[in-house]
Amino acid sequence: MLKYISRRLLYTVILLLLVSLSIFYIFDLIPVDPARLVCSKSCTTALVEANRHRLGLDVSVLEQWWRFIQGLFQGRTYGEGGIKDIYCGAPSFGYSFNRHACVSTIMAEAFPITLSLTIGAFIMWLSIGISLGILAARKKGKFADRASTAFVLIGTSLPTFITGIMVVLFIVLKFHLVNPLELGDWQNPFTNPLGWLRTFFFPCATLAIAYAATYTRFTRSNILEISTEDYIRTARAKGLSEKVILRKHTLRAALAPIVTIAGLDFAGLLGGAIITEGIFGLSGLGKLSIKAVTQTYDLPIIVATTLVGSAFVVIMNLIVDVAYAYIDPRVRTT
Repeated sequence: MLKYISRRLLYTVILLLLVSLSIFYIFDLIPVDPARLVCSKSCTTALVEANRHRLGLDVSVLEQWWRFIQGLFQGRTYGEGGIKDIYCGAPSFGYSFNRHACVSTIMAEAFPITLSLTIGAFIMWLSIGISLGILAARKKGKFADRASTAFVLIGTSLPTFITGIMVVLFIVLKFHLVNPLELGDWQNPFTNPLGWLRTFFFPCATLAIAYAATYTRFTRSNILEISTEDYIRTARAKGLSEKVILRKHTLRAALAPIVTIAGLDFAGLLGGAIITEGIFGLSGLGKLSIKAVTQTYDLPIIVATTLVGSAFVVIMNLIVDVAYAYIDPRVRTT
C-alpha cells in the first residue's frame, strides 16, 4: 500500500507542475494585454511597459512560471525595485494591482466560504443520495422506489439556478426563515455554528439536490446489479441475513465507484460553485473568479483561481485513488 501511495504521489506532483505550466502558456496566448488593461485613460507606451514589468510579464512564460513556483515556497516581492516594493509571503499567488492586495490574502477571504459551502453540500448529497438509493433498491417496485424515481427526475431536470431561485422565493422569503440581507454573510461554523447553519443551509441544500438525485440513481442501479452476483447468492445460501449481506458485501462493492465520482464532484465544487454563490450573494472563489474575468481582467487572480481549481481536481484524484485502493485491494497491483 505504501509503495502504491508513493507512486501516486509522485505522479500527482508531476501532473501539478505540468498543469500549472500549461495554464501559464494558455493565458499567454490570449490576445489581451493585461499591462494595458490596468493602465488609466492617459496610457503611454512607457507606462504600459512599466505595468508589464511590475506584473512580471516582461520575461518569458517559462520564467514567469518558475518565479510563480518559487513564490509558492519562498514568497515574492512585487514592484519597481524601490522602497515601494510589496512583499507577499509564501504561498504567494501573485499581487493584484487592481485591488492593491496579495492574491493569497484575497483568496484566503473567499476560500473558507466556498469550502464550507462545498463540505455542507457534500455531506448532504452523500447522505441523501446513498440512503435513498439503498432504500429504493431494497424496496424495488414499491412506493419508496417510485418516490425516489420522482425525486431523481425532479433533481436532475431542474438547473441549479432554478432550484436556488425557487428556494429563495418560496422557502426563505415566503416563510421569513432568514433575513435576505444576511444570506451572504459569512459565519465561522466553529465559533458560530448556528449562524453558519442559518445562512448556509439553503445554499448547501440547493447544491445538494441535483447531486443527491444523481447519487440516488447511481447507488440504486449499482446495488441492484451487484445483488445478482454469484457471491451474493452464495451468501444468501449460507443463511446470512439481508442486512449483513448488504453491509458486508453489497455496499462495499456498490460504493466503490461512487468514491470516484464523489471525489471529482467535490473537487469541482471547491473550484467555485459559481451559480449558487451568485444567487445567495456568497463571496467565494466562484464569484471572485467571475468578477476578475468580467469586470477587471485581473490576471493574477484569474491565474491563481484557475490553478487552485485545477490543483483541487488533481489532489482529489490522488485521494480517490488511495481510497479506491483501500476499498478494493486489487487496484494496488495496477
